[in-house]
Amino acid sequence: MPPDRPKPAAPSTQAPATTTPAAPDRPRAVMQRGHARWVAADWNELPGWGEDHASELWPALLRGCARPAPGWAELCARALLTPPADDAEAAIWLMQHLQPWQVQAPDGETQGLMTGYFEPALEARRKPDASFRVPLLAAPQDPKQRLATRQQIESEPLRSKLRPLAWIEDPIDLQVLQIQGSGRIRLADGEWRRVAFGGHNEQLLKPLGIALAEMGEWRGEGGAAPRAYVREWAQRNPQRLNELLWRNPRYVFFSEEALPDPSVGPRGGQGVPLTPGRSVAVDKESVPYGTPVWLDSREPPPGNAPLRRLAMAQDTGSAIVGAVRVDYFWGWGELAEAQASKTKQPLRLWVLWPR
Repeated sequence: MPPDRPKPAAPSTQAPATTTPAAPDRPRAVMQRGHARWVAADWNELPGWGEDHASELWPALLRGCARPAPGWAELCARALLTPPADDAEAAIWLMQHLQPWQVQAPDGETQGLMTGYFEPALEARRKPDASFRVPLLAAPQDPKQRLATRQQIESEPLRSKLRPLAWIEDPIDLQVLQIQGSGRIRLADGEWRRVAFGGHNEQLLKPLGIALAEMGEWRGEGGAAPRAYVREWAQRNPQRLNELLWRNPRYVFFSEEALPDPSVGPRGGQGVPLTPGRSVAVDKESVPYGTPVWLDSREPPPGNAPLRRLAMAQDTGSAIVGAVRVDYFWGWGELAEAQASKTKQPLRLWVLWPR
C-alpha cells in the first residue's frame, strides 16, 4: 500500500441512504454515499459490457471475498460454490445477482480520472558494496528519528543509527519504491522477498518530477517532469542528486515479508492481494472495498485503445480522492512500470452492487 495510500480506517458498515428523485426522463434510484452519488443504471448502458473476459475477474473477486464488503457475505458464498465455466457464464452470474449504479460526483459530474500504479521489482543485497549502496530502512522506534526529514534520515549522524533491511543500487529506484509503497526484491542467492509499506515520517510528499520543475530543470508540459526524464537528469547531474532528492522530505520505511508465490500481488487497503489488471484503488468513501466496478476508460498512449473491463475495488490512497477516481494496478516489472507511468486517462465508472 503506497505512502500516498496510507493504511485506512475500516470502511463503514452502514448501507448508503437511498432516495428516488424525479428525473426529466424517468425516475431513477439514487444512493448517496460519502463523496459520491450512485445512480441506478441498466446493463446496456455500460459501454462495452459483454466484450470483457468476465471470468478473469473471479480470482480477484474471491480474494476480495476473504474480507467481504457489507451485504456481500451471501453472494461471496455463492461465488465460491459456483465458479463460472467461461466468460458468458460469469457475465450472466453478475447480471443475475448485481445491479449496476453509475458513480457520479455530488454535483452529477460523470467524468473522472484513471491513473496507474505498479509493484517495483529490484535487485538487492543484504550488505552494501560498491554498487548496492542505497538502504531500504525499517521504521525506527524512536519517534524523533521516525519524524525526521529525508535529508536528516539520509545524513549522519542519524543514518548510521537506522536499520537497513537490504540495499539497492539506485536512489531514484528508492523514491519510486516509496511512492508505490511496496515492492519485491531479489537477493544475491536468487530468493525473492517483498518489502511492504512500514510507515512514513509524516512529512509532505513532493514527487521528483515536480521538484525538478521547481528547480528550473524541466520546462515541458504538465508542470512535472516524467519519470524517464528524472532518471536521465540524475545520470547527467550526479553532483546535484541530493539537491533533487532532498526536495522531497517524505520518507517511507519498509517491513520485509516472504514471497512464496511470485504470481501473487501485494496486499492493498482491503488487506487482500492485488490482481494485475483486475484490482483498482478507489476513494473508499465513494466505493467500498470488495465492490466489483466497471471501468470505461482508455489504454495509455500510444495505443489509447478502449479499456472497458471489470475490476475489484481493493486499495486506496490519499491521492485517490473523489467519486469518479481510480488508480489501476498494472502488476510488477518493467512493462507494468511503463504502463503505470503513462496512465492518466479520462474515466467513467459503475459499481456493481447486490440487488
